[in-house]
Amino acid sequence: MSDLPEPRANPHLIGHGDAEAHMVEALRSGRMHHAWLITGPEGIGKATLAFRFARRLLAALPHDGTLHVPGEHPVFRRVAASAHADLLTVERTMNEKTKRLRGEIVVEDVRGVAEFLRLTPAEGGWRVVVVDGAEDLNRNSANALLKVLEEPPSRSVLLLVCSAAGRLLPTIRSRCRRLRMEPLDQAAMASVLAMAMPERAAGERARLAELAEGSPGRAIDLAAVGGLGVAGLVRDVLGKLPDLPPLLAHTVADAIGRDDDAFSTFFDMLLASLAAAVREAARGAIDPAKARMLGARGLDDWIDVWHGLGTLRQQTEGLHLDKRQALIAGLGMLGAKA
Repeated sequence: MSDLPEPRANPHLIGHGDAEAHMVEALRSGRMHHAWLITGPEGIGKATLAFRFARRLLAALPHDGTLHVPGEHPVFRRVAASAHADLLTVERTMNEKTKRLRGEIVVEDVRGVAEFLRLTPAEGGWRVVVVDGAEDLNRNSANALLKVLEEPPSRSVLLLVCSAAGRLLPTIRSRCRRLRMEPLDQAAMASVLAMAMPERAAGERARLAELAEGSPGRAIDLAAVGGLGVAGLVRDVLGKLPDLPPLLAHTVADAIGRDDDAFSTFFDMLLASLAAAVREAARGAIDPAKARMLGARGLDDWIDVWHGLGTLRQQTEGLHLDKRQALIAGLGMLGAKA
């Protein structure tokens, strides 16, 4: 459980001074681009910045060099409550038939954007649309959004929050001003995590920050699924390579084979660790522990293993296969002789 509010209600933006400064300058100069593409790794604060910018634009406060809007300001409260008439948020919605969150943003979610932006601003200023998770647009919804970007109404701004810009249509990317946000540094991560999970020991927060690689959202997610314990299992597995005891695979499978989140996290960490080791070996700059882990297998063989593990994970999650058996099979790939 995190003590941080949702992005639309979060008054804090830590460690992204350069990104905020670009938006402040756009406000100050009056040269406002009609669409912004805010990119960067997942969980680093992109949506928080988007809503921070939206609040400042809608509040029409005098320029003071920041995007800050006080928490007691009526605009802040209405944005936090999803109740501002001049702000529309587009994101994945619930499928009424399955009662589950859709895996993509569908065209029905986007169709209302053009009509919303054509309306006169209710408070006489701007109309703002935040597309949170723009990488989830499917082809039809992306084309619907593109039509809006091609002929944007005056006094309107679209903020596209995206963790995988390469998945967007090139024509969408070309019509946006791109703002890249970087992972947080160690000090900023420490500040955010102290705010988000004050009940955890400083050492645990530091370990979560290390695993999350500059993404507070990732650190919070890891804490929620027992990420430190899962990381310990990954470390145990890699530490036994190249001679992985078969019993260890069963131990891992018993520990996390019935937990969807832990299963996904384990594979995320395992694949990331293997990829990093192979990259270092290819550059000829690998430390002895990782060299011992890779053993006598060639790098091409390890690349095949990495792809095999990724395919196994995808099939297991996509087809709802037995996760315990998938873990045993996957760790068997690691321990198999070349």
